[in-house]
Amino acid sequence: MRPPSDSDVSRALLGTPVHAHSLNAAKRRWRWLRTSLFDSYRPELHYMRGPGQKCREKANASARP
Repeated sequence: MRPPSDSDVSRALLGTPVHAHSLNAAKRRWRWLRTSLFDSYRPELHYMRGPGQKCREKANASARP
C-alpha cells in the first residue's frame, strides 16, 4: 500500500502533477545548459598577471641607496 501523501486524492487536491519530478529535472537541465552556453564571465580577463605598479615602485625605492 502506498503512503497517504502519494495517494491519487492528495494529488488531485494539492494539484501536483504526476510528472512534476521529471519536469523539475528538465528545468534544471535547461537552466544549466543556458547558463553554461551564455555565461558572460571570462576569468582570463580578470586574472592578475604578475606584480602591479605599486610593487614595482616599492622594489625600485628599496633598491636605491
